[in-house]
Amino acid sequence: MEINWNNKDPIYLQLKERLVELIMDGVLNEGDALPSVRNISSEQRINPITVSKAFQILVDEELVEKRRGLGMYVVIGAKDKLSKQERAKFLDQEWPQIAKRIERLGLEVNELLGSTKNS
Repeated sequence: MEINWNNKDPIYLQLKERLVELIMDGVLNEGDALPSVRNISSEQRINPITVSKAFQILVDEELVEKRRGLGMYVVIGAKDKLSKQERAKFLDQEWPQIAKRIERLGLEVNELLGSTKNS
């Protein structure tokens, strides 16, 4: 798992977002075990408490569950739940800013669609 840390957000939130991305991208599937706290903390060179804090947020959001003696597992339905949350977040927070920028730049729909086809 590769993470490019930024100075803007707390590390535990960045880790949580990276784990969410892995679930949404299908790298971590429903029913899969998350890497252990020790594994992530040593691989990323971060405090185990920081990793535990990120995991706890995922538990609180009912995206992963603790299995005593086994670790953390992605719950069934986590990907659908995340997709709905991320769509709502995009439409409510990100899209209005993108739409303003498109308008400011005077871009046309055909230009935008053409540029994505060429990528």
